[in-house]
Amino acid sequence: MYTFKTQTSNLIIIFCFVFVQALFSCSKDNGNPPDWDWEDPATDTLTTGSDSAIVAHGWVLQTGFGDLPAYIRVYKSPSVLQNKNTIAYIAVADMNNKATFSTLGEASGYKTPTQFYSSQQASVILNAGYFWDGSSLSMLCRNGQVLSPNNQIEYRSNATVLYYPTRGVFGWMNDGTFKVNWIYTNNNITYAYPAPAPNKSGNTPLQMPSATFPAGAVVWKAKTAIGAGPVLIKDGKIINSYVEELFDDESGVQPEKNAPRSAIGITKDNRMIFFVCEGRNMTPGVPGLSLADEAVILQDLGCTEALNLDGGGSSCMLINGKETIKPSDGTQRKVVTAVSLK
Repeated sequence: MYTFKTQTSNLIIIFCFVFVQALFSCSKDNGNPPDWDWEDPATDTLTTGSDSAIVAHGWVLQTGFGDLPAYIRVYKSPSVLQNKNTIAYIAVADMNNKATFSTLGEASGYKTPTQFYSSQQASVILNAGYFWDGSSLSMLCRNGQVLSPNNQIEYRSNATVLYYPTRGVFGWMNDGTFKVNWIYTNNNITYAYPAPAPNKSGNTPLQMPSATFPAGAVVWKAKTAIGAGPVLIKDGKIINSYVEELFDDESGVQPEKNAPRSAIGITKDNRMIFFVCEGRNMTPGVPGLSLADEAVILQDLGCTEALNLDGGGSSCMLINGKETIKPSDGTQRKVVTAVSLK
């Protein structure tokens, strides 16, 4: 009887102690929200929160790429997008003082995405700008320094006609926002414009962009930025300015044809999206997407700003070093620049 009473009393004391400790712990949140487990389908972020549009369009959360920071998720597309058989992936990162966006590479020099991963160990790596003969043809900006401008000239008609296109860039601006712009670098000053210079292959070339042409120029300054093009979405509206940026068939971008694609975008609530899709029937029956398809998909995912990146055989996104799609060259292509999330 004495033993029973003693054990009962001890149990009551232990229960009270645990209850008080639990009550104290619940109230001690220091004003910080908890880090929700993103793989838990019961959390409201998958149904009513920031990723609701993604889930509503049939994208499926992936958990097979290893551990990721709580602020980065990976989704696979539904099997059909824009009435085409599709294999596509997106990485979604919360940029509200959590994820880190970086540009990788230099003005020249080749690396495969896996080689970039080996040196950076970033959670997500995506191929980025255009290049030729080992040198970047796209804006590369890091720590506020321009390492490479966007390509300043574009030839047509067997290299007899010279154009000066204003081409797209995706940047983390000095004011902390993420924006796409049309830019041109003149006398080592990069200008941004509210609309692209109205070039069109076959028309008379326009004057070189400057502080006064096209209208509305402002000096462009960014902390980190990557160029490519065309601009797909600006201020929430689909633009797809491949004509004005001279990304026509002669450029090799093949804007209206199906191909592997890569892109980068930002949503209204500051989530960055890296996009990649397979193409060229590396998986039988999966042709890829056109630029118009890509723009619609990114808008459906919530992007208010989006830029097309180099595609085709360059398209490759790694999650913890693992490939998402089958590169259309059969193996990873060496590229000059990439972007990462960490």
